Amino acid sequence: MIRLAALLFVWLGALAFPAVALAHDQPETKQSRWVMADWMMDTFFIFSGLAVVAFLAAWKAGHFQELDRMGGIPLLVQEEDYYTPEWAFDEEEWFDGDA
Repeated sequence: MIRLAALLFVWLGALAFPAVALAHDQPETKQSRWVMADWMMDTFFIFSGLAVVAFLAAWKAGHFQELDRMGGIPLLVQEEDYYTPEWAFDEEEWFDGDA
């Protein structure tokens, strides 16, 4: 029971008083002081390379054909108008003949 209480105390202490974030601290090595920067740059190139491959696969599959026709599809969706105020629907105000 005492071990559990001590473990709980240490665990709560670790949560309450976090150490300095080590997410971007680089490991100390003899090779380079830019080890973490190299790792982050490599990761960027890997993900950007995968994005280019996915783009080319989508392009070859024909997903970018007739984009001007595809842009009009949301205009064909019939849904309730939530944005126009009620006063804009008064026909007397718009069609009173003064304009």
